[in-house]
Amino acid sequence: MKAFRAAILRFAGDGAAVYEQDGLLVVGPGTNGQQVVHAVGTHAAVAAAHPGVPVEHLPGRIIAPGFIDLHIHFPQTDVIGSPAEGLLPWLEDYTFPHESRFADEAHAAERATFFVDELLRHGVTTALAFGTSHPESVDALLAQAQRRGMRMIAGKVLQDRHCPDGVRDETGQSLADTEALIARWHGRGRLGYAITPRFAPSCSEAQLRGAGELAAKYPDVWIQSHVAENLDEVEWVRQLFPAARSYLDVYRQFGLMRGRAVYAHCIHLDDEDRALMHDTGAAAAVCPTSNLFLGSGFFDYAAAKRAGFRYGLASDVGGGTSFSPFHTMLAAYYVGREGRTKAGLSLSPQELWWQHTAGAAAALGLDGVVGNLQPGCEADFVVLDPAATPLLARKTAHAASLDELLFSLIVLGDDRVVERAVIAESSRSP
Repeated sequence: MKAFRAAILRFAGDGAAVYEQDGLLVVGPGTNGQQVVHAVGTHAAVAAAHPGVPVEHLPGRIIAPGFIDLHIHFPQTDVIGSPAEGLLPWLEDYTFPHESRFADEAHAAERATFFVDELLRHGVTTALAFGTSHPESVDALLAQAQRRGMRMIAGKVLQDRHCPDGVRDETGQSLADTEALIARWHGRGRLGYAITPRFAPSCSEAQLRGAGELAAKYPDVWIQSHVAENLDEVEWVRQLFPAARSYLDVYRQFGLMRGRAVYAHCIHLDDEDRALMHDTGAAAAVCPTSNLFLGSGFFDYAAAKRAGFRYGLASDVGGGTSFSPFHTMLAAYYVGREGRTKAGLSLSPQELWWQHTAGAAAALGLDGVVGNLQPGCEADFVVLDPAATPLLARKTAHAASLDELLFSLIVLGDDRVVERAVIAESSRSP
């Protein structure tokens, strides 16, 4: 076992932050051999209960749970920052041409290496990621994550219509490829598979039906897709699926609404949709930088809280504009203040941080596994430097409360704050 001494941030069961200014985190092998948290608390109390455990002292640093990115497109790393009038033109002009290249194994492997390194450089230790329609993209990404011991969930995109040659798949083969990838990767170490219809317009009814049948056959795999991101997209779905009550109802009709189903965006929903999210156990991936960049709209935090369904934060790279959890949390703060509710909803720094860690873990059905530093959690954490830049150092030095400290990091932080990401005690410095 090994211990780390620093200020420590973690979360209680109700989502409230717990902070020890002088804390000690003890990690060691769990029952399955995975490094887990054995003890955490004040240095005085934990050190007394664990004599002889070697301690790494990190003065002036904060240890916090590794961030979780609840929705990100691995093949769109090189699409980030591409100008477009909106979602659908952006897909046609940038995304599909880039994704067509991932049939090449060497291309996919090079991009996967950079992508995983970039996640870790920004302190993201778990991600739910889209591949392309090519199985090679999933093989490349999960192989790289496995080499680093990361917890990664990914899936091959299903899209058998309304997309160009080079990214369009064939219905039967796409489902066979999905099942083969489940057999190859799901549950292998810290890896998981997500059945991944790109979005309802890209899938025929036969493909959606097949995806739902696979979801029923493999109840412990994840499901990921997009819903109600853009008004033009919502109208398109209404025309394609006239029998469905709503865009979200399309997924219900095909058996794709359940626990471990994560739908990105969830902007243009009504209360019946939100009740469906709650009742089925599905979760929303909130993507504020992407929604602001593409002009899609604002996630309604107040309505989501009333409905009581799960949600967490996501970068949505490459529609999203940064891998940085700090940038994502700040954009979520803007959305909460200036969103579609009449009064807006001010999100506290503790809640913003929770949404990108323990809250995102709960959305994945992995609460108590990742996203926190309570005993029994997997030992994924980041070492943060609250004095990483001159301005941040001035600001954090005068923080009079935990909220002021966390908010300073959210507003002024970026990848320079992340001094180290530790995964199963395998340390990687940016």
